[in-house]
Amino acid sequence: MIKVESLSFSFPQKELYKNISFTLEEAQHCAFIGTSGSGKSTLVDILLDPERYLFEGKLEIDPTCKMGYVSQFSPLDRTKETTVFEYIGDKYIKIQNEIQTICTEMETSSDIEPLLEKYQLALDAFDSIGGEDFESNINKKLNLANLMKLKDVRVSDLSGGEFKLIQVMKEMLGSPDLMIMDEPDVFLDFENLNALKNLINAHKGILLVVTHNRYLLNHCFNKIIHLENTEIQEFDGRYMEYNFSLLQTKMELQELAVAEEEEFKRNEKIINNLRAIATFNADASKGRALKARVSFQARLEARRIKAPFVDIKEPNISFGIDNEIEDMTVINVSNYSVAFDQLLLDNVSFEIKSTDKVAIIGPNGTGKTTLLRDIFNNNHDSIEINADAKVAYLSQIQGEMLKDSNTILEEFIDAGFNTYDEIRSYISHYGFEGEIVNQKIESLSGGEKNILQLAKVSTSKANVLLLDEPTSHLDTYTQIALEKAIEAYKGAILMISHDFYSVVNGMDYVLIINDKTIRKMSMRKFRQMIYASHFDKDYLETEQNKKAVEMKIELALRNTDFELAKGLVDELEELIKLL
Repeated sequence: MIKVESLSFSFPQKELYKNISFTLEEAQHCAFIGTSGSGKSTLVDILLDPERYLFEGKLEIDPTCKMGYVSQFSPLDRTKETTVFEYIGDKYIKIQNEIQTICTEMETSSDIEPLLEKYQLALDAFDSIGGEDFESNINKKLNLANLMKLKDVRVSDLSGGEFKLIQVMKEMLGSPDLMIMDEPDVFLDFENLNALKNLINAHKGILLVVTHNRYLLNHCFNKIIHLENTEIQEFDGRYMEYNFSLLQTKMELQELAVAEEEEFKRNEKIINNLRAIATFNADASKGRALKARVSFQARLEARRIKAPFVDIKEPNISFGIDNEIEDMTVINVSNYSVAFDQLLLDNVSFEIKSTDKVAIIGPNGTGKTTLLRDIFNNNHDSIEINADAKVAYLSQIQGEMLKDSNTILEEFIDAGFNTYDEIRSYISHYGFEGEIVNQKIESLSGGEKNILQLAKVSTSKANVLLLDEPTSHLDTYTQIALEKAIEAYKGAILMISHDFYSVVNGMDYVLIINDKTIRKMSMRKFRQMIYASHFDKDYLETEQNKKAVEMKIELALRNTDFELAKGLVDELEELIKLL
């Protein structure tokens, strides 16, 4: 259906692709992954509209290929008075209305011939888009996503997550041969994420989905396309199997590297001995031997593995603290209420201790972001912040904390840095290398903007962090780095997140929004609740066993015990089959 061959493309400040090739074929549900800023969204744009881009190489698209597209940035139009059903079935309803209008005209017209022709054209157009079953198909999709309750709701009254799902349904309804979605999962709560999973898995055409969501990656795709360091790698299989394949390759390379290192050191010793001899013996044969050994050493160095897909560097996220607070309450919320058009939260009370790590969990549109912003602004009668608390805030609305017209350099001067070199050195830990400091914020990807927000939060040395969807747009490597930083952090964290893994891997407990109020739930109970609702009976136990084996393999590799690691890899493979 689509074939990309030796494609290269650059922006003035950055090379994105160098001779990349891949295919998209019938029945493939493909996840498109890669680190933030690697060019995934740009490649999607090239596929959608090749004429806009001056690239080298070949892009072959079947001329009969019908494409559907869901953007990562689709603001909800609050003026839309149409219902969800009318929005999804818009093009069908228009033709249906046109047919009805023609029929009405035919009842009174004396010249019926042109109307008959018009009527036939409208019927043909309706049939060509599968109009006969459109109402039934909309109902099926709403049922599949468990959103039938929204059928007659106005689009303007939807939450952002619900609107994203409605867009997906609208595009899928047209039965495109190739459906492209760019981060459709961002900001979806867990129920809506499961709805998206169901829609993806039921779709009959080819899918190309840019996503970093580990839940979707593990449950939705049979092909992986990985873009990294201007190169692409294709893998036919599930994401878990792809990671398993990478682990095997990493082990082989590490074992080879250890053997090469020993050979390298042995050769280095011989060279040093030959050099020592050459200082008091001018024998030509000894000089030739030395030259040969130096040449061999250069070849050994050149042969060392440089594999862009095997060991990707995680950013070094670290949240330091200027002053730790002893075990006491840092945030106290008492009888908090908030309403817009309707009451969202009522009589909410909770407290956060100085080392608590807490996630606020609840459906889209239930007031979570408003609550977090009110805590940060600290101007609400129901909210009390400890006088010793220094609070930092990461917003899901990136423009709230980063100014698009600023360069990265200007953002960090505003954050208190004094010199160019100081800024450049600091942001290199977050994956920003070279002259990127002079780029404007508006030119960065969504993931890069969120990493910059994390870097700014880190500079604050705050002892209380308020994080609103910190994993949104982040690649999986940065998500894992963030989890490690949260685990090592000595202060308090209050985090809104729909990313299940970030919550269960980093939080002490959760605050669940239910029926306009908040209740505390232990992490153990939260995990069990999620797994009982959305996973097979033994999935939790199998996943925990898998994680334990992965940790043993990591330890064995650290100790260069390759025999033990290989035995554990066989055990890991069996667990992956169960998942």
